[in-house]
Amino acid sequence: MEEENQTRRKRGIYLLPNLFTTAAFFSGFYAIVAATNDKFEQAAIAVLIAMILDGIDGRVARMTNTQSEFGAEYDSLADLASFGLAPALVMYEWSLSSMRDISWQMGKLGWLAAFIYAVAAALRLARFNTKASSTDKRYFQGLPSPSAADVIIGMVWVCYDNDIAGADVAPLAWPLTVIFGVLMVSKVSYYSFKDIDFQNRVPFFMILIVVLIFVLFAMHPPVVLFTGFFLYAMSGPVISLVRRIRKRS
Repeated sequence: MEEENQTRRKRGIYLLPNLFTTAAFFSGFYAIVAATNDKFEQAAIAVLIAMILDGIDGRVARMTNTQSEFGAEYDSLADLASFGLAPALVMYEWSLSSMRDISWQMGKLGWLAAFIYAVAAALRLARFNTKASSTDKRYFQGLPSPSAADVIIGMVWVCYDNDIAGADVAPLAWPLTVIFGVLMVSKVSYYSFKDIDFQNRVPFFMILIVVLIFVLFAMHPPVVLFTGFFLYAMSGPVISLVRRIRKRS
C-alpha cells in the first residue's frame, strides 16, 4: 500500500507552480486574441504580464521544492506561446501584414519574418532545455525569448501609444523582427543575473536604484520597457566580444 501511494504521488503534478505557468500561458493566448481584434496595447501588456509570471513560477517551484519534469516541459510550451507565437503574431497584425498592400511578394516577406521569429523562439527553447545542465549559469547562449518578446511588443506599444501606424514603420519592423529572431538562436552570450544573491545585504544605494527604476517605469512604461530590453539585447554582442578578447589574451 505504501509503494502504491508513492507511485500515485509521483504520477500527480504540483499545483502551485503550474498555476503560475497556466496564467502565463493564458496571458500569451490573450495577447494573440487581442492582436487579432486590433487591441495592440492590451496585447503588449499581456505579454509583459506573461514575462512576470514566467519569472515567478520557477522561483515558486524552487522555494516550495516542487520542481518536476512535467513542470519544466509545461513551462517551455507556455514560453513558446507567450514569447514566440504571441509577439510574432502581434507584430504581424500590427505592422508586417501591411506589406501585402505593396505587393504579394512583400506580403510573403511580412509573414515569413513573423515565422522566422516564432520558429527561432522554438529552437531557442529546445536548445536551452537540452543544454541547461552543461552551460555556464552566469550566461545565456542566445537572447532569451522573454527579452526578445519584450523588445518586439515594446516597439508595438511605444508606436501605438504615440499614434504611429504600423504600416509607417514596416521597413523598420521587418528587420527588427528577423534580427531578434536570429539573436535567439545565435551563440551570443547574455548575462543571466543568476549569480546575484538577493538574500545577502546590499549597499544602501541599491535600494535607491530600484526606486528610480520603478519611478521611470511609472512615468512611461512603453518607453522604459522597450529601451531597457533593447539595451539588454545589444549587450550580448558586446559581452561576447569582450569574452573572446579575454580568451585570446
